[in-house]
Amino acid sequence: VQIGSDMPVDPLVLEGWEREITLDEPRLSEVADMYRETCFEVRFEPFDPDKESGCTECLRASAEKYKTIYTRRLQSNG
Repeated sequence: VQIGSDMPVDPLVLEGWEREITLDEPRLSEVADMYRETCFEVRFEPFDPDKESGCTECLRASAEKYKTIYTRRLQSNG
């Protein structure tokens, strides 16, 4: 999906998710827990170095151990 630029729009963003950060353990779980504690829904997606805009050379060697965190605010039932 593309919207007015050369950079494709992430389909998850169109679903209301916000891309936050790419990490590995133990920080991955720590940051996810922090988001959950502050009323965010958390989703992990596999890290894909080819979809990153910045330098990923250090992460490429072991890309399978990294996950990208996406969040969206939990909907209140009130």
